[in-house]
Amino acid sequence: MAAIRRFLFFCVLVLVLMAPAWAFEPFIVKDFKVEGLQRITVGTVLNYLPVEVGDELDEKRSADTIRALFKTGFFNDVRLARQGDTLVIIVRERPAIAKIEISGNKDIETDQLMDALKNIGLAEGRVFDRSSLDKVEKELERQYFSQGKYGVKIKSKVTPLDDNRVDLSIDIAEGSIAKIRRINIVGNRVYSDAELLDVFQLGSPTILSFLTNNDQYSRQRLSGDLESLRSFYLDRGHIKFSIDSTQVTISPDKKDVYVTINVSEGEKYTVSDVKLAGDLIVSEPVLRALIPIKPGDFFSRRAITESTAALTERIGREGYAFANVNTSPDIDEEKREVLLTFFIDPGQRIYVNRINISGNMRTRDSVVRRELRQMEAGWISMEKINRSKIRLQRLGYFDEVNVETPSVPGVADQVDVNISVNERSSGSISAGVGYSQTQGLLINASISQNNIFGTGNRVTATVNNGAVNKIYSFSYTNPYYTIDGVSRGFRVFSRSTNARNANVGRYTSDVYGASVNYGIPLSEFNRITTSVGYENTRLDTSEFTPDSFLDFIAENGDDFDAYKLNLTWSYDTRNRAIFPDRGTYRAVSSDISLPVGNLEFYKIRLRETHYFSLIEDYTFQLRADIGLGDGYGETSELPFWERYYAGGVSSVRGFRSNTLGPNEDGSPVGGSFKVVGSAEFIFPAPFAEDNKSLRLSAFFDIGSVFERVDSFNGDELRYSAGLSVKWLTPMAPLTFSYGIPLNDQDGDRVEKFQFTLGTPGF
Repeated sequence: MAAIRRFLFFCVLVLVLMAPAWAFEPFIVKDFKVEGLQRITVGTVLNYLPVEVGDELDEKRSADTIRALFKTGFFNDVRLARQGDTLVIIVRERPAIAKIEISGNKDIETDQLMDALKNIGLAEGRVFDRSSLDKVEKELERQYFSQGKYGVKIKSKVTPLDDNRVDLSIDIAEGSIAKIRRINIVGNRVYSDAELLDVFQLGSPTILSFLTNNDQYSRQRLSGDLESLRSFYLDRGHIKFSIDSTQVTISPDKKDVYVTINVSEGEKYTVSDVKLAGDLIVSEPVLRALIPIKPGDFFSRRAITESTAALTERIGREGYAFANVNTSPDIDEEKREVLLTFFIDPGQRIYVNRINISGNMRTRDSVVRRELRQMEAGWISMEKINRSKIRLQRLGYFDEVNVETPSVPGVADQVDVNISVNERSSGSISAGVGYSQTQGLLINASISQNNIFGTGNRVTATVNNGAVNKIYSFSYTNPYYTIDGVSRGFRVFSRSTNARNANVGRYTSDVYGASVNYGIPLSEFNRITTSVGYENTRLDTSEFTPDSFLDFIAENGDDFDAYKLNLTWSYDTRNRAIFPDRGTYRAVSSDISLPVGNLEFYKIRLRETHYFSLIEDYTFQLRADIGLGDGYGETSELPFWERYYAGGVSSVRGFRSNTLGPNEDGSPVGGSFKVVGSAEFIFPAPFAEDNKSLRLSAFFDIGSVFERVDSFNGDELRYSAGLSVKWLTPMAPLTFSYGIPLNDQDGDRVEKFQFTLGTPGF
């Protein structure tokens, strides 16, 4: 009896399960009805249906309809029913997001998180999808793990509200970054752990870890360190070096990280010979000179990379812009030697079809083209194109210069050079107020046009009213007086000086004059500038004027006519005129007061600055400034108002401006010989790394002024070290420095904090 009951129950169950299949009767849909909608419109639902009025609804189309509506992501439940010839669609909408709150996040900004949520559909007013929230939690964990925060905890809470709405709250407990306690390298025999760990950015905690964060684990930084380790070995002959495995172990509290790196060093290999093969467009001796690797040297991947780049660049000068240089190492395992062969495939020589210039609404085409070093119909040279771009950037007319080299359609060996510029205002009418600890309050006004009428000519009229100098001047310069780049300009000026406010011996002077100058380019980076001018100088003294000044006036008078000749040679490879990060600026200038006047003297000055780009945004700068002068003929010594001074924000920082060197009764009187130098490490501001108008630096300054060249004494040089900030503000250049004198003596005027606003020399 029990067996019969079980059989009957099984039959009923089968019939029930099969009922939908056999009970479904296809029908022609004549109308639609949608039930359960709250926010979504009927039209939206009908728009997603794969069935239209007049279609036959069968079992397959029913499944397709339900699948299509679920795919919209709008509904939690979808059912179909029939009322006569009307298809009834019964839905239950997913809730809408009323509000999203994020708390506890510090490393990732809330706005950034909100944007990320919006991109995946989680935003206020949108339909809530639980699976999307789960993805967000996983992605956030991944982001924090990549930053070394393995203890992060993310809790999401969904709070139901009226009208089928929900509030989302995401609470993030970031935790602390896991610290590296130890990095173990296993398998190294040739080099010690200390030597290898020196190439790592990551490391165990040190006294400077709070600045460098070298003890904070990061997967990306570890990958970079592993590549540095690989380069270390490959640059020292270990061609078979390999990193066998890397284990990262995290302590149970997820605060400490232990890294173990297993390596196989392999033997050192030397270079047996270096060969060149392929189509040598340039003579072999020229190409060999570009390869630093010689037979007998240890194998070095870095040297090979540098050689390949140098060969490619040199061949590119001949117009082979798409040349390929590949290195083939032939390894002799028994002798542990490598035969290097550089295969050169120059490809096709590429010519420049047209140079197209756009964006120059005011500047004439000819002004742009005269700066170009790449010519139409000539071989393409990326070196010349890059140099052309730098020259255009240094004009000061353009905010941005972009260069593209698209191929000419239908021609295999030609490209166009498209230069697009974004012009900046090259003229200004300005008035401003500045302050300098040397010059005091500065009131200035100027009318300038660096690109008048789009010709590239410069016109400037300036009024500068400071506590030290009151200047009125007008100047005009044509940088291309001739087609070869010879410049010509002239200047007229009037200047009144009150030396007392410059921290030097008291006197006043009134100077007016005029000059004409020419600049002659000798090569791409060398230039000679010469000027001839007239100056009239009238002096006035007081009871506080130093005796040496009075003696000079008693011997030579107080009213002078000087006819000056200036000759300057300059060498400039800087990549930018303002805030350069690589290149050299060198200038040797001489000023001679000709014997046709009643004042005869000369001054010679050497200025040199080197910029070394270390890594991105980090620059090392070396600067030297040496000057000497003397009188000749009827003038017994260098006039005191032409003397050199040192100290201050643009000289030896930490000492008051112009106070170093000889003095009389406590008043600095300058000298005829100056020596100033500095070393500066320039780095981006930690709080504004992307701000290209702001620079921070740590500096070491040295220098002083001496009465004459033969009175130079190294023990009298002054040293200082400190920090400097340079900020190119929209209003005016701003410079701050905090210098600490390292060997100041009694009588030196120390001034640790110094600044200038709106003054030249930036």
